Amino acid sequence: MTSLVPVVDLKDQPLVDEPVYGNNEKMRGAIFTKQTVVNFMLDLIGYDSADNLFDVKLLEPSFGGGRFLLGAVDRLLESWRRQSAPRVDQLLDAIRGVELDTESFVSFKARLGNHLVEAGLPDHEIARLLDAWLVNANYLWAEFEFEFDFVIGNPPYVRQELIDPHQLVAYRKAFSTMVGRADLYVPFIEKSLDHLNVGGKLSFICADAWVKNDYGRGIREKVALNFHLRDYVDMYGIEAFEVSVGAYPSITVICREGDGPSRITKAESAEKPHLDQLFIALTTPEGPSRSAAVQQIDRVAKGSDPWLLNITHLLPVIRHMESRFPTLGEAGCRIGIGVATGNDKAFIGLFKDLDVEEDRKLPLATNKDVPNGQLRWSGKGIVNPYTDEGPLVDLALYPRLAAHLEKHRAALELRHTAKSAPARRWYKTIDRITPSLTWQEKLLIPDIKGNGDAITYDPGTLYPHHNLYFITSSEWNLRALQAVLRSGIAQFFVEAYSVKIGGGYLRFQAQNLKRIRVPQWSSLSDETQSELIDAGEAGRKLGTALLEQIYQLDDGALIFLRDKSKCHAT
Repeated sequence: MTSLVPVVDLKDQPLVDEPVYGNNEKMRGAIFTKQTVVNFMLDLIGYDSADNLFDVKLLEPSFGGGRFLLGAVDRLLESWRRQSAPRVDQLLDAIRGVELDTESFVSFKARLGNHLVEAGLPDHEIARLLDAWLVNANYLWAEFEFEFDFVIGNPPYVRQELIDPHQLVAYRKAFSTMVGRADLYVPFIEKSLDHLNVGGKLSFICADAWVKNDYGRGIREKVALNFHLRDYVDMYGIEAFEVSVGAYPSITVICREGDGPSRITKAESAEKPHLDQLFIALTTPEGPSRSAAVQQIDRVAKGSDPWLLNITHLLPVIRHMESRFPTLGEAGCRIGIGVATGNDKAFIGLFKDLDVEEDRKLPLATNKDVPNGQLRWSGKGIVNPYTDEGPLVDLALYPRLAAHLEKHRAALELRHTAKSAPARRWYKTIDRITPSLTWQEKLLIPDIKGNGDAITYDPGTLYPHHNLYFITSSEWNLRALQAVLRSGIAQFFVEAYSVKIGGGYLRFQAQNLKRIRVPQWSSLSDETQSELIDAGEAGRKLGTALLEQIYQLDDGALIFLRDKSKCHAT
């Protein structure tokens, strides 16, 4: 279970008596992990009662309801009792558990005390253990007198919007991996890795976005420098928690040791029989007995690069493309995103009904205008408050535009983008509008899609809204490029580098589109160029044989694209 998201700096302040967000676990980032998953993770890191667990140290950084700690304590006591003369002082340094939320801390401390009573420990010894084992604090500011052999748990999954701005500044200053849009679990991973002994193991179950997204680059680089991703278990689509969550989790085991091969697999269930079999598959020595469900790959972590863990069997193909062909940008293509206004009600409406001067509105493309790769304008338009040269227009010169915007002035002035100079900037859009883009030939790509079928050719008629990305090019024929991308190439690269969201959909974001590799247009023969153009103009997808020829791959290397281009990612 995760802990309460801190909204005040507790480094130099007393702990509060009540949770800041009350008892709503999901609001404060607290999610219970199923006991079967807890046991699987303890098994995976090797916290085994057959060993002398009283000689090693385990940390749970955010224990909440305490399922990881209870599971660890039971194994610890079983190991400890095997001795001929066990002493309670042998247990004092074996466990540390941290929890910020005082209510959760007090509740679990009482529960663990009763658990130890049932285990037969005397009351005075139980008090010593509880005082030594449990810490009521913000883990990110906590200090310990030793390092740990095991760190395990479910760190808090809290978006930056829910963190107090002053606290967020302090976290960014203290933790080098908290970059970009990093959620709270990222500094938890950083600090937990720093707490490991040489040879120590960390296992967290948390959202999988950090292994690919840009905000995970800092923690990926840290792992690449001094640690080893030993195991990765994809939990996508599995009910690993007691409540449903929007983020898709994975289980990682990261060791403080030199780099080595990584074992990659996907769980199909959170039930004990399946997880027991998965544990055996992961820990079976390499050879004929190893399960086909487990893939082993070398050098997963390379600097801050995304970890390609969901296409291990296709890594040779993508590495071939990346080593021989340029990115879209290097091949003369520009990738951008459409305009965000900050108040669509004020700036967007039916083109014919927008009562502004004719040169102050543009026809607008939204994701509803590109069904299945066909451009079908729904008639929307956007008000343009910018001159062609870039600055905002003088409203005194455009009375109809001024009257239209004045109706929305109160709401427009409240936007963050206008607050720095409300008298001068109140009617700007978040993104500047460049009218010439409207009349420029381009490809339009919806952000969230199951595959690349909706990549749409616009001959130069519409201005893209912010839910659409666009590609322009000074080199490639865009009809030909559309045919290549829609034939499965776009989905292949985006699926490799994107994190899945609800329904198995992919994010066709700029950071993922920029990973796509294509040949230089000038490197293709005249015959191939004509074939690609014809296919694009006819709305046809390319056959895998032609794609293999273009990408200099062996026959059959792209056979998987035949089905990929027909269905949503799974």
